[in-house]
Amino acid sequence: MSIAKRTALALAGLLLAATPTAALADGTAPGAGPDRAALDAAIAARPGDPTAGALARVTVDGRTWRGTADDPVSGQPVAPNTAFRIGSINKTFVAAVVLQLAAEQRIDLDGTVQQYLPGVLPDGAGGSPVYQPVTVRQLLDHTSGLPQAVEGPAGVKDGDHDGLIAQRFAIETFDEVVQRTLRPTDRPWPVPTAPGTEQEYNNFNYRLAGLLVERVTGHSLQQEVSTRILDPLHLRHTELTGGAPQMPEPHLTGYLDSNAGVPTDVSEQGGNSESMISTPADLDRFLRALFDGELLPPQQLHDLFTLPRDASGQLLPYHGTGDCQLGPDKGKACYSAGLLSLLLQDGTVVWGKTGHDLGYSGGYFATPDLRKRLVYSVGSSGGTPPQALRLAATVFGPFAR
Repeated sequence: MSIAKRTALALAGLLLAATPTAALADGTAPGAGPDRAALDAAIAARPGDPTAGALARVTVDGRTWRGTADDPVSGQPVAPNTAFRIGSINKTFVAAVVLQLAAEQRIDLDGTVQQYLPGVLPDGAGGSPVYQPVTVRQLLDHTSGLPQAVEGPAGVKDGDHDGLIAQRFAIETFDEVVQRTLRPTDRPWPVPTAPGTEQEYNNFNYRLAGLLVERVTGHSLQQEVSTRILDPLHLRHTELTGGAPQMPEPHLTGYLDSNAGVPTDVSEQGGNSESMISTPADLDRFLRALFDGELLPPQQLHDLFTLPRDASGQLLPYHGTGDCQLGPDKGKACYSAGLLSLLLQDGTVVWGKTGHDLGYSGGYFATPDLRKRLVYSVGSSGGTPPQALRLAATVFGPFAR
């Protein structure tokens, strides 16, 4: 089971165990802001937590709490707004760029990958699998039916942390990920499932979305994200790394245990064309701008929060066991265009995204009115970060059963 799926299952278990109270879901009286004592306790390291530092930013009713947990390996404190690798949180940035291009009528969300990226998906020639038309919208909401992305250092077996550590500086272009996923040389070519019939979280959808942005605009994804989002919002501490391994100072140290169980600093690493670094304050600013419509017109903002449904209006089934396992729609689609939805007991839907890079587990979530927001990162990719689960339970309270 992937780290992301283990995180989702653990999050569900912890939040479902929360007890509703007469106060707000974060445990505070209305208008009182964050429960600082509870948040301090939530982020503090406990026995069984990963051997790594942590940081978080919480805003409730316009009041902000910033907290950290010291790095137990180095013994050094963690700065409240230090930088970290954001992993798949970058999907929200990519989705926002694609939706902006749709607003400019440069991309049709119901246009196909075959139209915008001719020749990328096999077409049956030479006995290859035949891929049905896959729309841009299906890439964004993970209903494409495409094979799971083949990524990471080639030749490294599952569980071989020493191999990952040794080869962590590798850089993967979009074209390389496409080749390894769709036209592998060491196994039969994968066969897709019918697009638009079910949802399954898949990094490959966003590798193709990033490649599509580059083909349509003639610019790198790095340039488009910077021009359209980072520069206008003055996100000076956020960047697409382009595979450059260096981390800015200060940064949260990311650790991966070696095969012998020794925490190893993997903060410096390569990555892919969408890899990003950010800070809690920058990610909070991005969330506010995104939800408030500062980045997207009304139609595209609607698309951002739309879950995929069938012709009768029913949510599509979710394929897998890690995600979409909360509330009355358990087992149904819970991802929209770059966002994950979670239902609270009071009927509020919390939107956000988790992200994992080698040595990092992070996420951000907010209520639609932005009254409650959480951004966090833990410097460990060894599994579910308990600090994050405790923080989420403190901020948002009980989720729907």
